[in-house]
Amino acid sequence: MQAWSDDDITDQGGRTVVITGANSGLGLRAATVLAAKGARVILACRSKERGDRAAAAVGGELVLLDLADLDSVRTAAAEIRDRTGDRLDLLIDNAGIPAGPLRRTAAGHESIFATNYLGHAALTWLLMPALRAGDSARVVTVSSIAHRGKGFDVEDPGFERRRFRMAYGYAQSKLAGLMFALELQQRLHAEGSPVISLAAHPGFTGTELAAAGARNQGLGAVARPLNALTKALSQSVPEGTLPVLYAATAPEVRGGEYYGPQKFGEFFGGVGPARIDPRAQDGALRIRLWDRTAELTGVVPDPA
Repeated sequence: MQAWSDDDITDQGGRTVVITGANSGLGLRAATVLAAKGARVILACRSKERGDRAAAAVGGELVLLDLADLDSVRTAAAEIRDRTGDRLDLLIDNAGIPAGPLRRTAAGHESIFATNYLGHAALTWLLMPALRAGDSARVVTVSSIAHRGKGFDVEDPGFERRRFRMAYGYAQSKLAGLMFALELQQRLHAEGSPVISLAAHPGFTGTELAAAGARNQGLGAVARPLNALTKALSQSVPEGTLPVLYAATAPEVRGGEYYGPQKFGEFFGGVGPARIDPRAQDGALRIRLWDRTAELTGVVPDPA
């Protein structure tokens, strides 16, 4: 694949975009670029203060969304459908929280899995009618190299019976997201929908995720130096966002594809096809996750 950059993105005028977690990091960068290309950008964020600030900087709109709260997900989806006239061209499921101690949501779900995966799956299903009305609409799921890690258990994603390990919790949330993206594409294709589902990952990028993880573990004193070290060793946020923007805008992509950096084990450099863990390609396992997600969220899958 030839080198690809933001400059290759065509005019996005007339397209309506929703990006979760768009007040910082990859989400903010994607929002900034797409708005500059003419898209109407809706930033779906948990914090009103940070979301308002980001929306003002980007020239976008804020919708409050707490992915760990399924009532908030339903409210946000309804607001987005109302604001857009039930027409949406691009959904980027980007928001996420890093590894941290075991916490549970009000519904009793493990918080990393709930935020990084369950909330996004529910939001995607709830927005599917608006996406079908869009112009060649896409859903882009932001996964991670970490999806290849251990600890996935579709029957016990909330660590009710297993010992909780932070790294396992984060890895399974990212594997689940990639599996969802692939299963969504298969079902969209089966119904003949023009909507496509893809995924991308940023490699090793200097976002605030590592520092946030330190704070989540009560290690606030090391958050700032860890953040500085991460940014010194990693690629920049604009570089890390390229695979996401490529999946979101490039005319040549196809549903079910997965993109990431191309150098040093997909940690750095450029945009191209990324390696998918064999578990994500297990059709029976994906179907079980799809059904389990419906059980845990109480949202009717769309497509069925």
